[in-house]
Amino acid sequence: MKTLVGGLMLSLSLVAGAAQANSADTFEGKTRAQVLAELQDARALGLLSNGELDYPPVFPSSGNPKSRQTVLAELAEAREAGKLSVGELDYPPVSTVRSSKAREQVHAELAAYVAAGLAQPVPH
Repeated sequence: MKTLVGGLMLSLSLVAGAAQANSADTFEGKTRAQVLAELQDARALGLLSNGELDYPPVFPSSGNPKSRQTVLAELAEAREAGKLSVGELDYPPVSTVRSSKAREQVHAELAAYVAAGLAQPVPH
């Protein structure tokens, strides 16, 4: 029995090996010359990094960059609007929206909702 199983495994492995060898012969990818040409083009365009000093590669910006004065004006606007974080003490950001109702009005509305059965009483 062991001989039969061993023979079947050997024959199946030979068939699988032959099938893989056949598929490797029919590979239609790029030639070595094409790959080398692409490598030279990439080097000429500066798309390859050489070592860790030029990582990540710097790509040229597209379009017109903003002037320093424009960036500083945008920074001042963001500071005035309170959109900038200055450290971890101002997290989470405090909402600048103020309620139009007084605290007593909110408590009275809550009591009315509880009396009408529209809300559960809040334990204090």
